[in-house]
Amino acid sequence: MDTARTLTEALPYMHRFARQTFVIKYGGATMGDDALRSAFASDIVLLKQVGINPVVVHGGGPQIGAMLDRLRIKSSFIDGLRVTDGATVEIVEMVLSGSINKQIVASINEAGGTAVGLSGKDGRLITAKRLRRRKRDPDSNIERVLDLGFVGEPSEIDGTVLDSLAASSVIPVIAPIGAGRNGETFNINADTAAGAIAGALGASKLIVLTDVPGVLNERGDLISEMTPAQARRLVSGRAVSGGMIPKIETCLAAINAGCGAAHVLDGRIPHTLLLEIFTEQGIGTKIDGE
Repeated sequence: MDTARTLTEALPYMHRFARQTFVIKYGGATMGDDALRSAFASDIVLLKQVGINPVVVHGGGPQIGAMLDRLRIKSSFIDGLRVTDGATVEIVEMVLSGSINKQIVASINEAGGTAVGLSGKDGRLITAKRLRRRKRDPDSNIERVLDLGFVGEPSEIDGTVLDSLAASSVIPVIAPIGAGRNGETFNINADTAAGAIAGALGASKLIVLTDVPGVLNERGDLISEMTPAQARRLVSGRAVSGGMIPKIETCLAAINAGCGAAHVLDGRIPHTLLLEIFTEQGIGTKIDGE
């Protein structure tokens, strides 16, 4: 009976979301746990089976770091972003577009789906430009431009290849690598890439999987739903901090660009996607479009 009630609760949402596009950023602890990876793959296949068009964008920071250590290539971080020189960006592309991407594709295929691996270079999906960050010296009050090397941000999204796949049974799995206008290769933050793709596609949802329950208030309680205005007040009022700030900013940018809603979920919970999408209460934080 519990199973029957669950299916009954899910049915209206399956009807509502049929033929809609969900962009899902996949990363964090979920990627490193075999059971969680298997559950995620099954969820993605189920979404496709009920008529939703899932687009997966993945990260891979820990795996990149492990490979750089193995090759004895030193790397550093500025404001949470890996400084990426010419040697490093080759390793980043190899790991993201190679081993990680193909592992996710294989997991989805093993779960009964048909996945194909892409990077932002394929089909001119992500045209990128060099990311510019400015930082003010607290002592001299002089502002300087930080050199992050081949760290990029999307300047243009061409969704042609994704539109073609949406009409098929194929599930795209995208590595956040972009191509510059002069042929450069850029390493792009996976949250940023997913948000840009969600906005460009006019996706119904951007779903960001994290290693925390969702967006928390000052008391540490989960905020289940909020408006973009409320989210902006949380950031400006410093009620949220650390890595959650850029995630919220990415969600707001995606909504501003045309995405219907954004969700921040705990990827450490098995089947977190299904619990958020197909139940009335949900399990994470939803930011509704204005």
